[in-house]
Amino acid sequence: MMSSGFADKTHYFDLRVFYEDTDFSGVVYHANYLKYAERGRSDFLRLSGVHHSELLELDVPLVFVITHMDIDFLAPARIDDELRVLSVCTLAKGPRMQFQQMVMRGDTCLWRAKLKAACVDLDSRPRRLPQDVSDNLAPYIVDAPPEIFTS
Repeated sequence: MMSSGFADKTHYFDLRVFYEDTDFSGVVYHANYLKYAERGRSDFLRLSGVHHSELLELDVPLVFVITHMDIDFLAPARIDDELRVLSVCTLAKGPRMQFQQMVMRGDTCLWRAKLKAACVDLDSRPRRLPQDVSDNLAPYIVDAPPEIFTS
C-alpha cells in the first residue's frame, strides 16, 4: 500500500498508524490527524510542482499558513491501521487556497476537514500566489469535490 499520487484530481497519500501516533488506549491522538492532513497537502503540492523550499528561496520568501479549518472526527483510527489521506484543492486564487481532506481506513471515513490557507511573506503579509504556483495548481483544482467528500 504505502504510496502517493493523483487519481484524476484527487490526491492520495498512504500511511500506517504507529505506536507514537496513539494515546494510551491505542487510538490515534486527535492532533495527529492534523499532521496526516499536512503530509497529504504537502505531498499534493510537491507532486503538482509546488515546492516549499523554492518558495523560501524567492526574493520575497513565501510560505503557506492555515487560516481556517472545519473538522469532523467520525471514527477512531488505531495502531497498525493503514490509512489513506485524500485531498482536493477547490480554490487557488490571489493569496488564497482552499482544500478538502479526508482520512480513510478502507471505505470508512474517519476524519474530514475543509480548510482555507493563505500565501504570506515572512512578515505574515498576504501575497498573491506566484504565477508558476497558480499554473501548477490549475490542472488539479476542482469546482466541486467528488461525491465521497460530501457524503
